[in-house]
Amino acid sequence: MEQSEVLKRVIGILTEAGDYRRRIEQDDERGAGDTDIGIVTALLNETMPHIEIPADATPQEMATLVAREVGGAIRQLVAAFSLAFVALAQVHDSGEQDVTSADVLQDLALRAEEIKGGGPGESAD
Repeated sequence: MEQSEVLKRVIGILTEAGDYRRRIEQDDERGAGDTDIGIVTALLNETMPHIEIPADATPQEMATLVAREVGGAIRQLVAAFSLAFVALAQVHDSGEQDVTSADVLQDLALRAEEIKGGGPGESAD
């Protein structure tokens, strides 16, 4: 999955989490269950690779194969969450009162197509 698509999925998760938190506050519910985690599960299912391990692989070969394949997907997720965090933190730290976290995430989603490479901060602004 391309980094820009992973970033869009992460933004969706953060947006859903914000909506979920607002619903809980509005309904004055405490300790709500995990009913809205489907989007996270979908992201993990889509970003984690399907690994075929040869039947004759040794435990060390299996560990190396899994680490190599899963490591790339984890790096993509960490980069996307890091970029979203930095964007949100910059607005927070600037003290801008008229910009909401939803505004920041929406802007980041619109710019996601411009995001190139594997890490945060590598955009074609």
